[in-house]
Amino acid sequence: MRRMNLFTLLLFLCAFGCTDNEIIDDSLVAEIVASDSDEPCFTTTLMAGQHHVAGSVTVDVDGDYLIITYVSNGEWIIGTTHLSIGNCDEDWAPLTGSGNPQVGQFEYTEPISVEPYEVVYMISLEGLDDNYCFAAHAEVDGPTGGETAWAEGTEFSANGWAMYVESTLTECEEDDGNNTPF
Repeated sequence: MRRMNLFTLLLFLCAFGCTDNEIIDDSLVAEIVASDSDEPCFTTTLMAGQHHVAGSVTVDVDGDYLIITYVSNGEWIIGTTHLSIGNCDEDWAPLTGSGNPQVGQFEYTEPISVEPYEVVYMISLEGLDDNYCFAAHAEVDGPTGGETAWAEGTEFSANGWAMYVESTLTECEEDDGNNTPF
């Protein structure tokens, strides 16, 4: 059911909301919907208010795209999200002079799918090196009220608790069956 909703949303976005630079190939949409893999290649916790597990943030690769998904644990509703991603050795995230992330300046704020308990971003791999970093931010509402949430990782150098994740694309390479541990 979730994949059918994603397929419908993708078709709607391409038909009515995409510019020439944003059009998603029909075959890519079909691949995403038909994908049998429910196991992401990378998962981290979505932390709300520093101390509450609100869900998870997963990463997967599908063709030429990185798929980043925020998923609530059901107790939290995901509101506005922001995502910044880039090569770790570059200035990949907009920061203040003191090193805090400028969430309002993050380059990704319009996911391809938005539901109360799941938000999906599809990011082109073009220009992304094997070693990449991302900061996934969300406004969430749950048992303790409204909170700021971050994908759990390394704290930025500032005084706050904002976090980013460092990962590699090779973590998402498909197993060709030749990499056995024996």
